[in-house]
Amino acid sequence: MTLEVPVLPVLAAAISATPVIGTTAFLVTHAGKPFTSNGFGNWLKDRCVETGLPHCSAHGLRKAGATIAAENGVTVKQLMAMFGWRTSQMAELYTKKAEQKRLAHGGMAFIDLERTGDLFLK
Repeated sequence: MTLEVPVLPVLAAAISATPVIGTTAFLVTHAGKPFTSNGFGNWLKDRCVETGLPHCSAHGLRKAGATIAAENGVTVKQLMAMFGWRTSQMAELYTKKAEQKRLAHGGMAFIDLERTGDLFLK
């Protein structure tokens, strides 16, 4: 499956600031060959550990992106397009969690200890 996904401005700036020499792939191994998906994930995990961030990973960054997008109101279909998911199941996990959070936040205003539901008694 081929995805066409715009590059975020912050990533575009980082790519522009990095010299790419004689390759068609931006992310390459020490041998100058493009990373495989698993190879890049392992490489990034090693860099995270080296920098004192052992809890970080490529998968974690992907999850963070999906969470941020869902909490900012992205639709299920938009998440599917952004992350290459063929079914809505994964996208719905993120949008349902974000919706629960929004609903809970909005509902908390109804807990008013000064007003205890006496409207039903009148």
